[in-house]
Amino acid sequence: MSDLENPKFSEVEDVMEETDETLNHTDKLVGVFTEPSNLFQRMSTMSPKTTDWIIPLLILIVAASLSNFIMMSNPVIKHNMVEKQMTEIEKQFDQMVKEGKMTEEVKNQQLDAIQERMSEGAGMQAVFTVIGIFIIMFVSFFVISGVFFLIIKFLLGGDGTYKVAMSAYGLPYYIIVVQIVAMVILALVTDRFFASTSVASIMGLDVNSLPNWLLSKLDVFSIWFYAIISIGFAKMFKAKSVVPYFATVFGLWLGFGLVMFYLAQSFPFLKAFAGN
Repeated sequence: MSDLENPKFSEVEDVMEETDETLNHTDKLVGVFTEPSNLFQRMSTMSPKTTDWIIPLLILIVAASLSNFIMMSNPVIKHNMVEKQMTEIEKQFDQMVKEGKMTEEVKNQQLDAIQERMSEGAGMQAVFTVIGIFIIMFVSFFVISGVFFLIIKFLLGGDGTYKVAMSAYGLPYYIIVVQIVAMVILALVTDRFFASTSVASIMGLDVNSLPNWLLSKLDVFSIWFYAIISIGFAKMFKAKSVVPYFATVFGLWLGFGLVMFYLAQSFPFLKAFAGN
């Protein structure tokens, strides 16, 4: 009887090994949304692949670039964005006039010149925006993956490599792609530019106070994204519990955002990062 059962167990093991070896990128994409825990558990038994992070990263860059183009192609959104930028610039110039660093006449001349450049240089601005998105996203991916890897490796004692961290962090980018689609839909429906899908963004609030900053973190896609990252790191670094990874990932996300919020009070140009 045992001679007949042993081959069956062997056949099951062979099928499982074959299934893991043939886990393609489409399977991983679907798994991120449907069964992330099982997906990353299976991936932890395989060598990480460059396609695990390079494909979602490139798709995210394309999606971000297209979304910016689509939103800024809306004349109402474009006008509102230019007006908002001009208001911020005028505030800075008013402060300079108040401090005696600029005369009222020079201020008006500078504002007219800036508005003219914004109107005429829309094409070049779009090109520079795409280039900026590409560079910032690529650099930030490697930096953030590295930070997570070092913390997981040396503080949490995770068993894995930098390439493993890149795979665990890169695959959930597909959630951000879905978020971008939602942002474009919201923008076209409301004629407003959306930089996120948070409660603060939907309500049109500036992240200039702590309550508004907290509302900027109430974002179902961002919370979903960081939850999947936590699961990915825990499973691929062979952790016994996901709790420390949830605490680490969400702690870094909220902690960094809070630091940027307070820095933005003194350095306004950092305001764009405070709500991310």
